[in-house]
Amino acid sequence: MMTRTNNDAHQVEQAKDLVINSIGETMDLYGINRSVGNLYGIMVFEDSMTLDEMRQQLQMSKPSMSSGVKKLQEYDIVKQQFTRGSRKQHFIAEKDFFNFFRNFFTRKWEREIDTNMEAIKDAEKIINPLLNKENLDEEAKENALNVKAQLDHSKIYYEWLEQLSESLESGEIFKYFPIPEHENE
Repeated sequence: MMTRTNNDAHQVEQAKDLVINSIGETMDLYGINRSVGNLYGIMVFEDSMTLDEMRQQLQMSKPSMSSGVKKLQEYDIVKQQFTRGSRKQHFIAEKDFFNFFRNFFTRKWEREIDTNMEAIKDAEKIINPLLNKENLDEEAKENALNVKAQLDHSKIYYEWLEQLSESLESGEIFKYFPIPEHENE
């Protein structure tokens, strides 16, 4: 009987490991270090964890673990949780993948929008005066016009992305793409 129980527990851990690995791989695709992705995957299956518990499961140093948790907190997918009677910090992962999607991608998109819109504004400060020059040679003018056209097109994209991000953050997007109701299998 004991062997069967151990085997059952092993199979449960094996199933969890498959999902944890998949989450780590997916987050790596989105620019998050694989080990931080694995940490998030482990946390999805736990109620709350201390840094020591995380370190024990992942065999990472405490500073690496701490910076990984901070990275996940930046995306609002891990939160610190108060635990009465404990002096250690406890952390809990966002387990609802719809909330994860909303939190993670709006943060990434906001950063992309801010970075690129700032670069576009700086580029326009160079291109616009150049285009207003009276003695600009034709080749330079043509190149500047092409750059200006690309900047204008890029601004349209980033304005659209900002609307998408805002509709995701506000939940408005779910009017058009509703979250499916859970069906028992």
